Amino acid sequence: MQVTFHWVRVQTFCYATERQDLIEDTLKELLGDIEFEEEISESEHGNQMMILETRITKQREFKELFSKLGDDILNFIIEDIENRVDDDDIFYLRLDKQKAVQGIYEVAHHGDVISLFGKVQAHPAKKEVAVKVLKEFIHDLQGH
Repeated sequence: MQVTFHWVRVQTFCYATERQDLIEDTLKELLGDIEFEEEISESEHGNQMMILETRITKQREFKELFSKLGDDILNFIIEDIENRVDDDDIFYLRLDKQKAVQGIYEVAHHGDVISLFGKVQAHPAKKEVAVKVLKEFIHDLQGH
């Protein structure tokens, strides 16, 4: 199996009203035992928040992450793949953070999210090639 991504970044915000340990546990459930960079920032309302971010770079890690998302999200990615990959071969997906804390992975269409974005390894580097690589990766995960 060819390598699917150069890298995938996973990022979320932990607001002052949230328990950081719970958010970190949620990310570790999704990604395995990976270290996160922490950056303190200020929200638009002036409250302190923590940005948690990590970057994965191994094919095994990509497979584990996407496998945990489940068939509903993988099918959504396939159906919406033209909107999920941009002209720079970057893949984007946002998961509902509050549902993820409960162990449920769902695509989010609002702001309180776990963001996944990654550079698809496409040769030549064209959107249609990136889309094909990503489709093959997901189909392989689903056993097609």
